[in-house]
Amino acid sequence: MKNFSFKVDEIREQFPALSKTVNGLPAAFLDGPGGTQVPRRVVEKINDYLYYRNANSHGVFKTSVESDNLYWQAREVYADFLNCSPEEVAFGANTSSNNFKLALGLVRTMKPGDEVLITDIDHEGNRSPWRTLEDFGIVVKSVKINTDTITLDFEDFKSKLSGKTKVFAVNWAANSCGTITDVKKFIDEAHKVGAITVVDAVHYAPHRPIDVKAIDTDVLLCSAYKFFGPHFGIMYVKKSVGDQIRTVRVMADDNTEAPFKFETGTPAMELAAGSAEAVEFIADIGRAHEEFFLDRLAGLEGRRRFVVAGMMAIDEYEEGLALQLRKELSAMPGVKVFGPEEGHPRTSTVSFNIQGIHSNEIARFLAERGLFVWDGDYYAIETITNVLGLEPSGGLVRIGLAPYNIQSEIDRVIQAVRDFIESKK
Repeated sequence: MKNFSFKVDEIREQFPALSKTVNGLPAAFLDGPGGTQVPRRVVEKINDYLYYRNANSHGVFKTSVESDNLYWQAREVYADFLNCSPEEVAFGANTSSNNFKLALGLVRTMKPGDEVLITDIDHEGNRSPWRTLEDFGIVVKSVKINTDTITLDFEDFKSKLSGKTKVFAVNWAANSCGTITDVKKFIDEAHKVGAITVVDAVHYAPHRPIDVKAIDTDVLLCSAYKFFGPHFGIMYVKKSVGDQIRTVRVMADDNTEAPFKFETGTPAMELAAGSAEAVEFIADIGRAHEEFFLDRLAGLEGRRRFVVAGMMAIDEYEEGLALQLRKELSAMPGVKVFGPEEGHPRTSTVSFNIQGIHSNEIARFLAERGLFVWDGDYYAIETITNVLGLEPSGGLVRIGLAPYNIQSEIDRVIQAVRDFIESKK
């Protein structure tokens, strides 16, 4: 790859929120894992739908026909985002809601004593839906993590996987500290016992390209508001698997046609349109940076090619900033950065704490300087609270990067943390 140059100024121009100030300082949105900011074009796409095409589905009149067409076009866009067919893309309110619907559908054909395998590294959105099935007699087991590196224990996973395992649910990237798991290795093992695999890609999707066929998962979930869209959930369901699932929906016995059977009620078509535009925004990033990744884009065509190029550009840019952040923070007295060893795949999310200091105090200090970061457990409760035991110190401070973040913001964070530490002497 020739010398990479990211056109961050052109990207920043598209986000009105970046004009916000705090105490006379420009706001730095470092809260990406909780949800990114939204480019103007996404809002305009939603407005266009509501102003000129708003109608319920399946009517014969113009706006209803337009609505149905836009909704299907959104499936086509996400088929390119995920590398699947439009018939394998379903929409819903958010990933947690989609996961609960999936779990309650799958339990219709399970029996007491069947097992579900989840993990200690997951967000509760990919734990709680499956834990709920305990009320139906389903046995739920959880894969341990290595507490030093915040990585999944593959041997523990294999020891808990059995012929009774009907579902294996795992995240691709941990929202707690950015650890990326080699999910295909786990998926291949789960398929050997006939388990359905469910990948939570909510934290992975904003940072790296997704190819559901390459990892061979049965289900994958993500949320558009994590990558420049509105609050909206996307679910890939492999056709051969989806055809067999009895879903939870109106007309509960009508489970013949995917992807519709995975959706409940009147769809939020304006949000589907906005979510699709968020992918188009990523594709445009790809068009602007394609030249740097030509050797890795061989064989890819059309929108899929540009989506992949866009995600590669985002990952390349963010990782440079995150690496500096991890190194500088780790060198400060009392600071511990949590996550895998350098060289292990990870997102640009950096989580840390300071010995003897409540994380909320640090976040408040940064907020007063216009640096927007998260603190707490971010619903990675099993990891942060139960396994690492960090609740008394307020969990972790989490800095999450997006492609609109810039070097000066990283410099401000580093200086602010230094100032905070100095103020405590």
